[in-house]
Amino acid sequence: MSARQWARDLTLGARFALTGGREGWTRALLTAVGVGLGVALLLLTAAVPNLLDARDRREDARQDHAYSQDTLRPSDDTLLIAHANSDFRDTDLRGRLVEAEGPNAPVPPGVSELPKPGEMVVSPALKKLLASDEGELLRDRLPYDVVGTIGEPGLIGSQELAFYAGTTGLAARLDNPTVMRIDAFGADRSQYTEPLDPVLVMLTLVIFVVLLVPVGVFIATAVRFGGERRDRRLAALRLVGSDSRMTRRIAAGEALAGAVLGLVFGTLFFLAGRAFASSIELFRVSVFPSDLNPSWLLALLVAVAVPAAAVLVTLIALRGVVIEPLGVVRTARPARRRLWWRLLLPLAGVAMLVPMIGQGSDNGDFNQVLVVGGVLCLLVGVTALLPWIVETVVARLGAGGLAWQLAVRRLQLSSGTAARMVNGIAVAVAGAIALQMLFTGIEGQYTRDTGQDVSRAQMQVDLPDGVPVAPAAAAFEKTEGVRDIQALSHGYAYEKLTDDPEEAVRGAQLTVGDCEDLRALAKLPDCRDGDVFALTGVDYDTDTPFLNKPGRTLHMQPNGDSAAPQRDVVWTVPEGVKSAAAVEDPSGMLSSGFLLTPGAVTPGVDKRMAGRLWLGIDESVADAQELVRNTAASVDPLAHASTWAATERVTRFDSIRTGLFVGATAVLFLIGTSLLVSQLEQLRERRKLLSALVAFGTRRRTLSLSVLWQTAVPIGLGLVLSSLVGTVLGAVLLRMTATPVRVDWGSVAGMTAVGAGVVALVTLLSLPPLLKMMRPDGLRTE
Repeated sequence: MSARQWARDLTLGARFALTGGREGWTRALLTAVGVGLGVALLLLTAAVPNLLDARDRREDARQDHAYSQDTLRPSDDTLLIAHANSDFRDTDLRGRLVEAEGPNAPVPPGVSELPKPGEMVVSPALKKLLASDEGELLRDRLPYDVVGTIGEPGLIGSQELAFYAGTTGLAARLDNPTVMRIDAFGADRSQYTEPLDPVLVMLTLVIFVVLLVPVGVFIATAVRFGGERRDRRLAALRLVGSDSRMTRRIAAGEALAGAVLGLVFGTLFFLAGRAFASSIELFRVSVFPSDLNPSWLLALLVAVAVPAAAVLVTLIALRGVVIEPLGVVRTARPARRRLWWRLLLPLAGVAMLVPMIGQGSDNGDFNQVLVVGGVLCLLVGVTALLPWIVETVVARLGAGGLAWQLAVRRLQLSSGTAARMVNGIAVAVAGAIALQMLFTGIEGQYTRDTGQDVSRAQMQVDLPDGVPVAPAAAAFEKTEGVRDIQALSHGYAYEKLTDDPEEAVRGAQLTVGDCEDLRALAKLPDCRDGDVFALTGVDYDTDTPFLNKPGRTLHMQPNGDSAAPQRDVVWTVPEGVKSAAAVEDPSGMLSSGFLLTPGAVTPGVDKRMAGRLWLGIDESVADAQELVRNTAASVDPLAHASTWAATERVTRFDSIRTGLFVGATAVLFLIGTSLLVSQLEQLRERRKLLSALVAFGTRRRTLSLSVLWQTAVPIGLGLVLSSLVGTVLGAVLLRMTATPVRVDWGSVAGMTAVGAGVVALVTLLSLPPLLKMMRPDGLRTE
């Protein structure tokens, strides 16, 4: 067969698809919408590498960590910068305080000029929040005049909350780890980033496969919309002289036209979504439209693969259909589907994954080809097994009510169409169950105990050096929502062994607090103001016993710019130091050194100490945590308030999980929309039949219920199959990560319920068109 003949027949099929009147246009439009939704999601996936790269470049460009700041001295091109990060409800707030040391001080990306003291430039999202009623609490925390906005080069997302505020006096606080001197913004973080854990790499691969396979299934389903009407047209072509091969090529041309139109629709859907991307935030992730720039190579692959898949799917689907001049031979006792070859795909998938069982994260990287191939075969195996299961089950369904009989008979006549409609949701649920099992199983490996006792305190406030603790504690006592406070000050004192500053020194931690607060750190004997205690029971503390001698002079560690001369402040070990056994404090740490009551602190020592407060929070008070953060900011702009949690997860694990949620949301939207389009196409195919049944007296309630059963039976079978395949896949993946297999039946039921919920919603949305199609005018023909 010549290429010219192929081209002529494909072109003829495309003409039939696009010039077939209202029916032809409706069919082509449904196909284009179904394919277009899948193409839009594929283009979004193709944009992910560029999106991540753009975010990383902007993050690198605004880096303000001076890895060589010890060698920097004040000059015309240096800038003092302090981290003033915070949180507002569930959103991170990135804050920086800046002070130029000369006219050529560096300016952060996205900012035209540095703000003056008392002024700040903010991100557009923060500006909008501050101007709204919701931002009233945040306005109290940021007492600066907004003089500008941060441009896109200085933000990693369109909805990021960030600000740069001008201030003074940062040079005296350079001892604080959040304050530094820099001469330029930007750093290559890759050299400080550890390679990704093999299990996390494998997890990322599985996520991509699980999210993309349903997209491919939906595209394959969409190109077969209008199959019954198409076959009747093809029978007419046989009547006027075309042979069977030519007829199949013409059918492929129709599918090709719908797929090409779907590429156009998909591009339009993608561009429309891209235009609104900056106003959307999912799971605390936002992007700029410019970030959604698909890789041209991946976009080209989509443009070629989708039409090619449409032609291939159509030709494969027509292999089992005999198209004759007088009709389509498909309903005269079709051959039963065979099971043996349908089992080969899932078995091949398991065979690919089994060699990696027990590998875990300590035995190198997983074979990416086997991981992708194994997961792909198992998920695609769902689409191969489901038609056989639906056909086998519905063939054995017995009598029932009229609606049940109508539904069963329809399923028996077209079980393949019913299975095809729910293939995508079954694949998506199977993948979701496997991923949920995998995440649940390995979560413990990436979750660590913080040691924080949330029953004793719920928030912690760290004060910079030199900020008095007593006034700060008094301010928090007046803050609504604070139940109790434990206020302590920490400093470091050392003894010089020689006059050579390069020689080693002995030192000890000094902790100041009243007797009640000090009891959180040690088992104290009788305590009154003026007492000093030497802590015992801390194995790593070998200096305190040597320093605990009356009259020994300890020098307080200086603060501020180490280049500036500072007065020497000393503390002398007094007579009568008592011993006290250290206990775990609320943060889970053992303190060492000396505990001092306020009466034992000599003048000047408090200026070299940093305060720490542990707060008990009344959760019944609305925005209690925000009120605490506001008080912390009013005490000192560099005071940092943090919320305690008993456990915390590895950042990369959380990032991957967030990416899964974003991707799953997009796929779930595609599933629902495509399923609705497929349902409407099925109803349109049966419009005349439904109108005829109504005309003969069938109640609309009966027909609606029959349509519901036609959806419920295959989707129920599909969800059972997806639960089984998903559980098997999840178990194999867990064994690959050397994690004990534990089936979280709650998660399995939850994922299945989500799939059923999507179908139920689609069924409800299809009821109005169904009732409209039951009118007698549906019998009209053209």
